Amino acid sequence: MATIGLGCEDAAKKPVQAHVPGTPAPAAQKAQSSTLVSAPSKATQQAPPVLAPLPLTDARRPQPKSLLPPIPEGKTYLVQKVQEKFVSGEKNFKAGHLEAARKDFDDAVDWMLESGYDPESDPALSALFHRVVDTVYAYELQAFRGGEGLTEAAAVPAPIDEVAAVALPADPRLKERAEEAAKSVSHDLPLTVNDEVLMFLNFFQTPKGRDIVENGLRRSGKYREMIARVLREEGLPQDLIYLAQAESAFQPLALSRAGARGIWQFVAYRGQQYGLRHTWWIDERQDPEKATRAAAQHLRDLYGLFGDWYLAMAAYNCGPGNVQKGIERTGYADFWELYKRNVLPRETKNYVPIIIALTLIAKDARHYSIQADPESPVPTDVVKPGRPIDLRLVAETIDVDVETLRSLNPSLLRMATPDDPSFELRLPQGTGEKFTAEIAAIPPDKWNSWRRHRVEAGETLASIAKKYRVTPAAIAETNNVERTATLEAGTKLTIPATQSASETKRLLVSYRVRRGDTLAGIADRFSVNSEDVRKWNRLRSNHVSRGMVLRIYTVGGAPETYRRSTRSRSKRKTTVSSPAKAASAPAGGNAH
Repeated sequence: MATIGLGCEDAAKKPVQAHVPGTPAPAAQKAQSSTLVSAPSKATQQAPPVLAPLPLTDARRPQPKSLLPPIPEGKTYLVQKVQEKFVSGEKNFKAGHLEAARKDFDDAVDWMLESGYDPESDPALSALFHRVVDTVYAYELQAFRGGEGLTEAAAVPAPIDEVAAVALPADPRLKERAEEAAKSVSHDLPLTVNDEVLMFLNFFQTPKGRDIVENGLRRSGKYREMIARVLREEGLPQDLIYLAQAESAFQPLALSRAGARGIWQFVAYRGQQYGLRHTWWIDERQDPEKATRAAAQHLRDLYGLFGDWYLAMAAYNCGPGNVQKGIERTGYADFWELYKRNVLPRETKNYVPIIIALTLIAKDARHYSIQADPESPVPTDVVKPGRPIDLRLVAETIDVDVETLRSLNPSLLRMATPDDPSFELRLPQGTGEKFTAEIAAIPPDKWNSWRRHRVEAGETLASIAKKYRVTPAAIAETNNVERTATLEAGTKLTIPATQSASETKRLLVSYRVRRGDTLAGIADRFSVNSEDVRKWNRLRSNHVSRGMVLRIYTVGGAPETYRRSTRSRSKRKTTVSSPAKAASAPAGGNAH
C-alpha cells in the first residue's frame, strides 16, 4: 500500500492508489506494446490503470482465525461448568474450607436443576447429576459424622394414626356407666359423653384398642410425675396428660405419617416455634421434658386464642388456622357444632372424642377391664461432655449397655453426642462420677474413636487387637503393659481404635407417597431436609400427591417397608402454595 500509516486528514487529501500485482489483461498488454512504437498523448498518460478481476486475495493464504473462544453447545457448556464447580468444591473440602465447599456443591446441583434440561433425559447429564449428588452428600456426612452411628434409632408408628381412622358403632351399653363416671370421677377438663365418644370407648374394648390403652398407661408411669410438674408450673389442667396418651402412648420415638415426632407429636416447624431444636445430631421433639414444656406453652397459647379447651385441642391437632376458618364459616365457636357441620378434618373430628374416651378409661380402668402396672420413673445423673463422644465408649466406661443410654437420651439421633458444650447427657443414677473419673484417661479428641474393653477369661492382646482392628503393640503402649503380658479377667483396657473406614455416602431409596403423607413428614422420616427432597425430585412446591415416587438419598438406606423399585420416576409438580394455604397449614398432631 502506498499510503499506509497516513492519518485521517492526510488520507482525505491524498487518495490511496492500489497497485495490484498480477498478470496484465491482454488488452492492456497490447496497449503497452503500442506505446513503444509511438509516443503517447498527454490524455493517454493520465488514464487510470486497469485493475485485475476480483478476488484480490490470494486463495492460497490461510483464513483468518477469531480471537474469541468458541461457543460450546448448551449441554456441553453446562457439563463443563458443573464439573468446574464440583472440582472446586472437592478442593475446598479437602482443604478444610467446609462453607466454601458447600457453596460450590450447592451451585453445581442448582445449576443442573435450574438449567432447563431434564437430567434424566440425557445419559451424560443423568450420570453427572447422580455422581455429584452422591459425592456431595457423602462429603457432607463425612464432615459432620461422629463415631460410626450414622443411622437414627428406629422410629415407632404413632398410635394416633391408627386410632383416628377407626369407624365402629357406638355401644349404648357403655353410655350409662360413662355418664356416671363423667359426674363422679375427679377431672379438670370437661367430659362430654355422646355417640362420638362412645364409639371410641367401644374401640378401646377391642383387643387392639385395649392393647394401645394398656401400653400407654404402663409407659405413663415413667413420665407422669414430670408431666404433672410441668403442667402445674405452666398453670394448665392436669388432665391434658391424656393428649400424650392419645398422640403417642408415651413413646418418645413415635412418628406419625405426617412427620410429627415424640410424646407430644410436634411437626418440625411447630417444634422450632417453641424452641425445640432439630439438627443432624439431635431432635428435641423426642426429649420428653423439653417437648412437654413446649406442648404446655402451645396449649396455653391456643386456649388463650379460643377460650375453650375442646377448640384448643382441635387446634393442637390441625392448626389454629383451620379451626378459625371453621368458626368463621359456621358462626359457631363450639367444637361439637363444628363437628356436626363437617368443617374440620376427619382426624381432628375424631381427636377430641379419643382424648375424652381415654380420660374416662384411665380414671376408671378397672371397670373397663384394663390392667396395666405403671412403670417407675428412671432417676438419672446428668453430665455435660462438652464435645462429641461415642455412646459405646460411654457405655463401656460406666458398664451399661448402649440401649440403656439411648432410652435415657431419646433425643439423640446418632450413636454420638453433638459438638455442643451445653448438651446434657443422661446416665443411670450413680454413674456420673464414675464416668467423669474414667473418661479423663482418654484424650478428648479421641472420644469419637477410642473404646474401652473389659477383658474376658482367655483373651490376649492379640485377640483383642484383632476384634478392634488395631495392633497389639498399640494396645500395650496405650495401657502401659508388656506385649507378652497375661491379661487378668475383668481388667479394663483402653483401645486406641480408629474410626471405621466404611463408606458414608447416602443410598438412593425410592419412596411411594401414601395417603396423609406430607413432604416435610417424608423428609423427617428419612432424616433429610425437605428442601433437598425438592431438589432431588425437581419439585416446584411442597405439594406431594398419593402415588408419587420420590427419590431420597438417605443414610444407610431405609426400613424395608419403605423401599421401592428405583426404576420409578417422580411426577413433576408445578403447583405453588399460596400464602393463605400456608397460614392455615396444620399446626401439629399429625401436625403440631
